[in-house]
Amino acid sequence: MARSAVDALTKAGHEVQIEDLYQSEFSPSLTTSERRSYYGPAFDSAAVQSQADRLLSAEAIVLVFPTWWFSFPAILKGWFDRVWAPGIAYDHASDLGPIKPRLHKLGKTLAITTLGSPWWVDRLVLWQPVKRVLKTALLGTCAPACRFEMLSLYKAEHLAPAEIELFCSRIQRVLAKWS
Repeated sequence: MARSAVDALTKAGHEVQIEDLYQSEFSPSLTTSERRSYYGPAFDSAAVQSQADRLLSAEAIVLVFPTWWFSFPAILKGWFDRVWAPGIAYDHASDLGPIKPRLHKLGKTLAITTLGSPWWVDRLVLWQPVKRVLKTALLGTCAPACRFEMLSLYKAEHLAPAEIELFCSRIQRVLAKWS
C-alpha cells in the first residue's frame, strides 16, 4: 500500500519524502526533557528537530499504518506526541484556551490503514475513532485548512490478492487527483 502511494505521487510529479518510523528506529516515548518542557516556554524538540522541520514544510502527508485495537500503532502515536508538539504543530493559548495552529502549509492528508475487523464494527459500533482523532483532534486543531481523506481496508487478515490489488488501485486513483 505504501509503495502504491509513493508510485502514484511520483508519477504525478510530486516530491516524496519517506519516513519509515520502524526503519529509523524512532522512539515513541517522550524524553524526560520533552515531557518537562511540554507546557513550558519552549518545547525541547532537539531529538526530533529534523522530523519537525519536515512536518512544518510539508504541503501534504500520506500516513500508511495498521490500526491496532481501533487506534494507532504505538510508534505512530509516539510520533504524534513528540513531533506534533507545542511550538511545532501548535502553540498553547496563554489563557488555557484553544490551541493555536502552526501547520499552515499542510493542505492535504490521506490516511491509509488496515483493520482486522469488518467495516460495520469500525463505522457503526465504534464510530471510526482513528478517523475522528486524525480529522478533529490533530488536523482540526493543528492544520484546520487541511483537506483530509481516509482509506480503510477492512478484514485485512483474510483478503485475497485481488482484493488487495483493488485497494491499491483505489489509493492510486485518490492520489492521482492531487495537484
